[in-house]
Amino acid sequence: MSRELWKGNEAVAEAAIRAGLQAYFGYPITPQTELLEWMARRMPEEGRVFLQAESELAAINMVYGAACAGARTLTSSSSPGISLMMEGLSYIAGTEVPMVLVDVMRGGPGLGNIAPAQSDYNQIVHGGTHGDFHPIVLAPASVQEAVDLTGLAFELAERYRSVAVVLTDGALGQMMEPAELPPFAPLPTNIPDWAVSGSAGRERRYLSSINMDTAIQESANLRWAARWETICSREVRFKGYFLEGARFLVVSFGSAGRIALSAVRAARAEGIPVGLLRPISLAPFPSAVLDELAAQLDGVLVVEMNAGQMLEDVRLAMGRRTPIEFFGRLGGVVPFPDEVLAEIHRLVAGPRSSVGNPRARWLERRIVVP
Repeated sequence: MSRELWKGNEAVAEAAIRAGLQAYFGYPITPQTELLEWMARRMPEEGRVFLQAESELAAINMVYGAACAGARTLTSSSSPGISLMMEGLSYIAGTEVPMVLVDVMRGGPGLGNIAPAQSDYNQIVHGGTHGDFHPIVLAPASVQEAVDLTGLAFELAERYRSVAVVLTDGALGQMMEPAELPPFAPLPTNIPDWAVSGSAGRERRYLSSINMDTAIQESANLRWAARWETICSREVRFKGYFLEGARFLVVSFGSAGRIALSAVRAARAEGIPVGLLRPISLAPFPSAVLDELAAQLDGVLVVEMNAGQMLEDVRLAMGRRTPIEFFGRLGGVVPFPDEVLAEIHRLVAGPRSSVGNPRARWLERRIVVP
């Protein structure tokens, strides 16, 4: 296979098709519409199902039906469209059928704008839906990684009968860079033994998320909790850069993590002992790695394109053993590497009086410096 120039949204769509996607249902919304448009052309070419629904609500419920029939299914949207899908995602999780969701984040809240942001972190990672369950969430930082994680998302969704999310943003969706697409995987030929198929001559199968018996419902919730513990023990993914001997650490994911890496490399060239931890699986989160690193660190900088949503997970993982600072840009503004480098310099200079409240320090700085 050779590398070709791909737009992020189109690369994710083609990666899903090559991973054996059988049915796509979606609704256009910028900045993910190219993904739907690619599916509109390619799925019929491959003899597979494509349907543009009348809304995001309709799309997620079509996914629900196809997933119950055992089909390999996917939908995609962007921030406000994802919000509309939340009820359907909870029904899918409660029925224990696998599906993959691609969220190409944009600025918000409300309709916001079409610029890239990372403000869906809480909605996706900590659940904008109701009920006790966790989706598997994967966050790429390049077009190639988005391709690779799309295939992985289908594997994990089916392995654990779970919702798996590929969490990108408008920058990754719209950028073009070289990527290598995988070969075509064979389409599934066997209907899973849990799926509804209409087949005669076997025991009737029934799938639902409703359970009026509280004892049985609790048992189901406990089963999901145990499954999540298994996922947490097996499926944590991250990339570390310059971690050995680092006294300072930047933690950042997705596009922001890619930008932060440029700043960390520049800081290293200046002789600053700083490393970068870029979580790839946001759920399960690499808490144990951060916990282990805390003992060697004099300070941590969390960089996000939001108001500090992953920051809370970093603080939970590291406790009060090291000062944690925060730098974020909001509303679709993408940080520059030199901005992150300046924050690294501030971190190295030593703790300030507001270290105990990094969010307050961030707000104060952003008011003074727009």
